[in-house]
Amino acid sequence: MTALRILIADDERPAREYLKKLISKIDEAEVVGEAENGLDAAEAIKALQPDLALLDLQMPELTGLEVVKRVPEEKMPLFAFVTAFDDYAVQAFELNAIDYLLKPVDLARLRETITRASQRLETSDWRDVERKRLEAATDTLENTSTEGFLKRIPVRMREDIYLVPVDDIASVVADGELLYLTTADRTKYTINYRLKDLEARLDPDVFIRLSRGALANLKMVERISPFAGGTYIIYLTNGQELTSSRLQSKLLRTQLLKI
Repeated sequence: MTALRILIADDERPAREYLKKLISKIDEAEVVGEAENGLDAAEAIKALQPDLALLDLQMPELTGLEVVKRVPEEKMPLFAFVTAFDDYAVQAFELNAIDYLLKPVDLARLRETITRASQRLETSDWRDVERKRLEAATDTLENTSTEGFLKRIPVRMREDIYLVPVDDIASVVADGELLYLTTADRTKYTINYRLKDLEARLDPDVFIRLSRGALANLKMVERISPFAGGTYIIYLTNGQELTSSRLQSKLLRTQLLKI
């Protein structure tokens, strides 16, 4: 059986390496190329003509969906989109039978995607079917997505996806490539995403930056105590204690601790 030829496109190298490691555990698949932005992904697809392209939904230069529009139909592979969270995109993909993978990608789920791709490639009209599905998903996404802040964050735990209400999140703490979300009842969830990108999608009147690696929900701040070096310890209603950086402490003093 010929291995499924896969191209990986993600602007974060650790994310690409993680996917490559997972794919190396699947005998029926091999990585034939990778790209770190949308423009490079479109060119690599045209040059390498993989069977399947795993595209990060949000990339510099071109988004994953914009990459698809750059690829001529005769060179179009199958596509699966990789996303940390985007409830509108997930709804559009599910509605139109477009495959997607939720970060952090699970090996069993990736196997399902590869198996599904291999089966689709066996049909004679798969390119036409794929193109129509992608066009429908794009239309659905454009018609249903709205500007505004996140209300829910989908988090994968084993085979299940939990929709965590943003209002329930007390803190977000970064550790390398992972973010740890802690709720009001101290339940912890993990997602693979950049803190600065998540912060941009949260209401700044609710979530405040405490340091390079932490955000806190203002509604759950119980008290703030001075600490060494002009910093603060922030006590949350769920029992968490977080320390602010010196820079953010200055902002806290001017924006939050004055009337």
